[in-house]
Amino acid sequence: MIRYVIKRLLWLIPILLGVSFIVMVLLELAPGDPARQLLGNFATEEEVAALRETMGLNRPLLIRYFEFIKGVLHGDLGTSYFTKEAVWMEITRRFPYTLRLVCISMSLAVIIGIPIGVYAATHQYTWKDHTAIVASLFCVSMPNFWFALILVQIFAVKLMWVKPTGIGDWKQWILPAVSVMIGYAATLARQTRSSMLEQIRQDYVTTARAKGQTEGKVIYKHALKNALIPVIVILGALFGSSLGGAVIAEQIFGIPGLGSYTLSALTSRDYPVVQGSVLFFAFMFSFIMLLVDVIFAFVDPRIRSQFTRKKTHHKTTSETQTEAVN
Repeated sequence: MIRYVIKRLLWLIPILLGVSFIVMVLLELAPGDPARQLLGNFATEEEVAALRETMGLNRPLLIRYFEFIKGVLHGDLGTSYFTKEAVWMEITRRFPYTLRLVCISMSLAVIIGIPIGVYAATHQYTWKDHTAIVASLFCVSMPNFWFALILVQIFAVKLMWVKPTGIGDWKQWILPAVSVMIGYAATLARQTRSSMLEQIRQDYVTTARAKGQTEGKVIYKHALKNALIPVIVILGALFGSSLGGAVIAEQIFGIPGLGSYTLSALTSRDYPVVQGSVLFFAFMFSFIMLLVDVIFAFVDPRIRSQFTRKKTHHKTTSETQTEAVN
């Protein structure tokens, strides 16, 4: 297991290098000029060229890329063109807001999505199952920004139960969390239903019922425990993607998170902010998927037995070689 974790950590190096290089190339190809953004439309071409020289934008792409990587190795993600603040300091200040939004949203998604999936699977081909399927398809297909605007219109404008923007009160986190949660809850419900249907047809469930165990014990103690194994992988992927997927909610509800910070930097062509933020998002997503794989190995006895067999085989081979030498 330790060897597997080390191998996955080493794989992070080429992944992050590739992500950072692709981001820099895309920023280079995208229309717009940071120097022109800073000076405004009335600046002369000579002033823009001089500022580009000062900012180092006239240097070749590869040189700028290696300088960026060198700065990352020294813990420096660069400085914002517009605010003159260190990108790493802004990330550490804004990321807790994004993480809080994601944690609340995913917690609600688990609380709502998994029970709905179990309920639909245990009432297969009934109107309850069909209703759950249609509702989940609708929630998955519904644009998040549209749903967020509907929530603002109803609960903030019409009913005036909460403020439309801000993070001062805990109530102001409800609408953003629900707008992010709705699609993920539907995904978890569909995955849980599919996994539960597969498990309740297994022989061990039939055996448990034949022994006279109650239906609730069969479903929640035996079938659900095995059905949640693939759900864990989906949950980890959703959690990692939601770190970047919360951009729309942060923008609509005025949350000063890392997503809105990156989006505003992309609009203003603030290259250091975009490069540093995307690199941070890529690292967090890769790290979360590594944690999910490790948890999955502990939860699933089949994968755990594979590591045990490899270790046993390695030990047996070593003992055989030692005996041959003796």
